[in-house]
Amino acid sequence: MKHLIILFIICCPAALNAQRLHLDLYGGAANYQGDLQQKRFTLAGSKPAFGIGFSYDVSPHVIARVAGNYMKIAGDDNSPSNDKSLAFRNLKFNSVIKELQLGLEYNLFSLEERSATPYVFGSLALFHFDPYTNTDSGNKVFLRDIGTEGQGLPQYPDKKLYSSNQFSIPFGFGIKVLLGERVQVGAELGFRKLFTDYLDDVSGNYADSAALAGARGILATELAYRGDGPHPADGTMRGNAKLKDWYYTTGIKLSYKLGGYGGGRRGEKKLGCPTNVL
Repeated sequence: MKHLIILFIICCPAALNAQRLHLDLYGGAANYQGDLQQKRFTLAGSKPAFGIGFSYDVSPHVIARVAGNYMKIAGDDNSPSNDKSLAFRNLKFNSVIKELQLGLEYNLFSLEERSATPYVFGSLALFHFDPYTNTDSGNKVFLRDIGTEGQGLPQYPDKKLYSSNQFSIPFGFGIKVLLGERVQVGAELGFRKLFTDYLDDVSGNYADSAALAGARGILATELAYRGDGPHPADGTMRGNAKLKDWYYTTGIKLSYKLGGYGGGRRGEKKLGCPTNVL
């Protein structure tokens, strides 16, 4: 993340000269939608999300932005917002997500003419995740490592270990307000379109319990199915692989204009490039 931000500044020297560069700070909540959280949007199980980045005013309406975000997500079959018919699995997970995104933002109105504007944004992001759960005794176990659906076992050549590094397409909308010549504050809702269904470590079918226990240990079978009764038969549906997971954020973003004033409302002084160079 640090190297990309440095590259962004180096590749945009005009940003410093034109005084159009902003430091952005973000704080809010993160959540996800998937096999352990079926509702498209809910605040149940929300976890903290934080971010820092830079944005550059390409024009009064178009803003380029780069940001690094840190957030937590969680899901639980026994959440009150979930389908009660799936509670028998008794599955649950947590994950930390580290995300780096680069994109564009569009202001519906110019902040050189108004004190507030709605906006929309779209980005491309690289993120890292690693779902884990806690055993009944409180021990933390990373689920990818034990291949809960038989990933990596010779009996299932089509089941590969999923990568913890993935691309996503963040997009969303918000509203921002000027609080002074340098400061903007806004509320933002952001969604991430994913290309993986393993954000929660649940996607396909149950593996044979004996094969899983023999290769990965009895703990793997206990965490693949945490309900009462016998372990589901090999091939029984565990998750819906046709529907990819999502995660999203809601929060407040504070932007501070760096350098001098570079054009804005209320007649502030505009700084330009010198016309004569020796």
